[in-house]
This record gives sequence, C-alpha cells and structure tokens, in this order.
Amino acid sequence: MSAVAQIDDVSFAHPGSELRALQRLSFRVAAGETVAVLGPSGAGKTTLLTLLDGRLHGWRGLVSVLDAPLDPDQPQPRARRADTGFIFQEFALVERSTVLRNVINGRLGRMPPLRAFLGNSSPRDLKIARDALIDCGIADLAERRVDSLSGGQRQRVAIARCLAQEPLLILADEPVSNLDPARAAEILALLTGAARSRNATVLFSSHQPELACRFAERVVGMRDGRIVFDAPAANLTNDTTAELYRETAPFSRPSLRAVG
Repeated sequence: MSAVAQIDDVSFAHPGSELRALQRLSFRVAAGETVAVLGPSGAGKTTLLTLLDGRLHGWRGLVSVLDAPLDPDQPQPRARRADTGFIFQEFALVERSTVLRNVINGRLGRMPPLRAFLGNSSPRDLKIARDALIDCGIADLAERRVDSLSGGQRQRVAIARCLAQEPLLILADEPVSNLDPARAAEILALLTGAARSRNATVLFSSHQPELACRFAERVVGMRDGRIVFDAPAANLTNDTTAELYRETAPFSRPSLRAVG
C-alpha cells in the first residue's frame, strides 16, 4: 500500500526545552489504515499529530503527507491543507454558534478564498454538511447552539465538521479522553466507521489500550519521543501496554501476543 504519511529520522524540541519531544522518529502510515498511538503524557503523541497536520515548525528530518513533502519552516499551501482533517481533544468548536454552522466551517478550506472569508456556503457545501450530521447521528441538533450540548454531542459535532471537510487523512488527538467508557467506544466506532466508508486513513492518539486495540488495526507505543513498539492490534499484550505506562525502568520490548 502507498504511504499516506512518511516520517524519516525526525527530531524536534519545543522552544526553550532541552528535551526532545520527538527523537529520531521514523514512522509510516499506509493508505486506508486505522492506527492508534498509545503512550503516557509527554510521550510525544500530540507533537506527532501536530507534525503530520503541518502545524509544527522547526523540526529536523524528512516528512511527507499525501505524497507532498512538508517544510519545517513554511506552512502547507492552502490547496493541500483541507486534505488533512484534525479532531481536537477539546473540540475547538464555536460555542455560541449552531451545530450546522460549526459543521459548515469544515468546508471553508474547500471554498474559494473570498467565499470562505464571507462564509457564503454553496448548496453543495450545505448538503455535505447535513450529510455529515446525519452520519454522526446529530441531524436533529442542527439548529442547537454548541454551548447547550453534552460532551458526547460536542465530540460528534467535531467529527461531523472534520467529515464535512472531506479529508483523506484524519488525525484525532485523544478524541474520547473526556468521555465515559461507553460513550468513548461509541464515538470511536463512529469515527473509524465513517472513515472507512469514505476510504480515509485515521491516526488517533489514546490513553486507553483496550479501545485502541478494539478500533485500530495497528497500535504504536510512544515514550520519551520515541516509538517503542509498532504492532498489529491483535498481537498486543496487557503486559506490553502496562510496561509502556510504567514510570520506572526503560521499556524492554516484551514479546507481543493477543490481548486478553
């Protein structure tokens, strides 16, 4: 399969920090994959996703997303940015606006610049936005203000906005960290199912190994800015994930087998 994302020997340190958030990282995501990234806080998960989204600057190495190289010092061209969608942990919605208006915002990168500036959506934009609402089970909330919604409903709005963008690559930064286990499974099922139906590739970060193994085909473990394991979800063990989150001793790469 062709690579949707390719990272080769990438290192990065946040300004003012002597510690590297990414340390000589090499990573590949194939077209159509659903990949989960696990790791403790500070492992580099969000930094990795921000890198692939084209919003990280000052890194060293080689990065290609959707067959186009990224420049560590320049933003992506506008014409390419809409091909990558990002779902934020804290939703990043316009709280005082309606659900439909938030979802239509996902179309802005697909509009001509002047139309996007004026917020003048076409009938096609409106249809795509409404279809995304239907797919996310929130068509009945279209005219509700976002600040009146529950956490699970807001996450559905964030996913619908991303789907309306029609991305080829979907990046999700701990998209269910604020939800209870039942709602978390529901949202991940929605996200991964909608992506598959659109032939989109998904990379999501998580602190929940069980859900990662349930909804991803492949699981990557990160610690201290490095990848410490990369394996099919079916081969991951509870011992492997427990060691990933252990605070003492370096990761020793235990054998992999099915969780359970």
